[in-house]
Amino acid sequence: MADADTEEIRAASYVGFDTITRQIEHKLLKRGFQFNVMVVGQTGLGKSTLINTIFASHLIESKGRFESTEPVRQTTEIHAVSHVIAENGVRLRLNIVDTPGYGDQINNDNCWDPIIKYIKDQHSSYLRKELTAQRDRHIQDTRIHCCLYFISPTGHNLRAVDVIVLKKLSEVVNVVPVIAKADSLTLAERDAFKQKIREELVHHNIRLYPFDTDEYDDEELQLNESIRNLIPFAVVGSERNVIIDGKTVRGRKNRWGVINIEDETHCEFNYLRNFLTRTHLQDLIETTAQIHYEAFRARQLLAIRDASNRPSQAS
Repeated sequence: MADADTEEIRAASYVGFDTITRQIEHKLLKRGFQFNVMVVGQTGLGKSTLINTIFASHLIESKGRFESTEPVRQTTEIHAVSHVIAENGVRLRLNIVDTPGYGDQINNDNCWDPIIKYIKDQHSSYLRKELTAQRDRHIQDTRIHCCLYFISPTGHNLRAVDVIVLKKLSEVVNVVPVIAKADSLTLAERDAFKQKIREELVHHNIRLYPFDTDEYDDEELQLNESIRNLIPFAVVGSERNVIIDGKTVRGRKNRWGVINIEDETHCEFNYLRNFLTRTHLQDLIETTAQIHYEAFRARQLLAIRDASNRPSQAS
């Protein structure tokens, strides 16, 4: 009897604000989500293939040179493609920005300028829409949430251009470095290469995503630390299916056997995919808004204020 009374009291005192999470989820699912990814790296490193593999869809075509007679691009170009993909009722508007021509010249001075300009232009566009008197209820977000930077699997040190561009990119966007076509290295070579890169990142004071803030709890801090211990991700991409022990998996055949890209003993593709889509997708979006865009916004508004405070000169 006492239990029945207790339940009745609980029912009478129930307000219902705990349903707010379902209300938020319903609105967000109805609106859908936006995720903007930029890929940066030399031609031939498998950028398009990796993106298609991560999202299990054929989203972008290779922009590499198909024939030896085709001219080498003289400048870094910017190509953006958009797709809507759905999974279990969740719609994701995916904007992929490719940068063909980057790093393909003998002299790569300033090859990064169009990339940095594009990222800043998206911040500028968002700010203009924010400052409009009658702004849209939901501003279309084209700010780059994640930049996948592809490193050639040389097994040696980073190139000088890699160091410069990683440093410049890390100041304006969330950078995630990956070692492309990692199956060209032995496991020992791969581990040694990853360690060299981490040491160079520290030496050049290049601060990469993920960042730690006071908002994170112990579990999130521990997860971020495990990610930093994996960076740069040594990955292999493939849109082809191969048969291993009677099972169909995505992989690549070579003269030594078959690389199962989802086997964590073969490469770190699974770690990268889970990081980008299952554990840090929302944090990448929030970090872009709260850190990179806020820094840009503050600089722009201070510049506007300083310009308005200057005494006007008589003509």
